Amino acid sequence: MTETVTVEIAYALPNTQRIVALNVPVGTTALEAVKQSGIEHFFDDLIISDEMKLGIFGKVVSGSHVLAVGERVEIYRPLQIDPKEVRKQRAAKAKTEKELGSNEVSAP
Repeated sequence: MTETVTVEIAYALPNTQRIVALNVPVGTTALEAVKQSGIEHFFDDLIISDEMKLGIFGKVVSGSHVLAVGERVEIYRPLQIDPKEVRKQRAAKAKTEKELGSNEVSAP
């Protein structure tokens, strides 16, 4: 009899999420577990591929990461907006607002 480990596969959208628990043979990789989970059947836009971004409890791992008992594989969606770009835009807006505020003349 083959030893197994219990793991979870998680995927979330803004309004819905799904966590699939499954038993996989010892030595199963994160990507293999995702493929075995069938989680893509719950989400129309989820495509399982070798290039997908995966993590274990918030830390990025490769698809070849060998799973341990109790680990949760998280499937990450591509970013809609680059966080660095958002910070640049926020800084530029704050700078503009500060410049406009310092140009105001107060009445005596």
